[in-house]
Amino acid sequence: MLTRRTFAAAVIAALAMPTLAAAQATTPSAATIERQLEAAPRVKLRPNQRVTIREFKRRPDLRRMARSIDIQSINFAFGSAAISSSQYDKIENIADALQRILRRDRGARVLIEGHTDAVGSFQSNQILSEQRAASLKRTLVREFGVPRYALETVGYGEEFLLVQTQNENWRNRRVTLRRFDDFIR
Repeated sequence: MLTRRTFAAAVIAALAMPTLAAAQATTPSAATIERQLEAAPRVKLRPNQRVTIREFKRRPDLRRMARSIDIQSINFAFGSAAISSSQYDKIENIADALQRILRRDRGARVLIEGHTDAVGSFQSNQILSEQRAASLKRTLVREFGVPRYALETVGYGEEFLLVQTQNENWRNRRVTLRRFDDFIR
């Protein structure tokens, strides 16, 4: 049963954050995700310049060169890495794009990067970002049949903020899909 206090809190929250709800509700289409991850590489590395996946994860200079797309629409509860089934329609766009790419190129590999905002300790944000990336991978594999071999995960916590603030900002809580097969030995 809704009390006046609960109802008032819900109304205030809705009025205070209308852009948050609208912005996070928009997920790129499968075609947009596919186009971004299939675009011509910004840089073509020679075979002797290629690195291991571990090195790729640690080198922001290489990651910036890779084809990528930020997905800000997957809503995680504060401090949680769980993905509810209400988010599956958004994840389906990602799965559809990845499956089409993999049908054309079985060697395609995508890094799922987890990011958080700067609220909380550096360590807790690091762990949370790793858990969120792993949660998305698990959902893509178990619920949508994306091959496990095609996905890697990494968490960057609050290290690469889109909006430089120590306050809560939904734009910083995101996953990035980054195509890395052109960079790996």
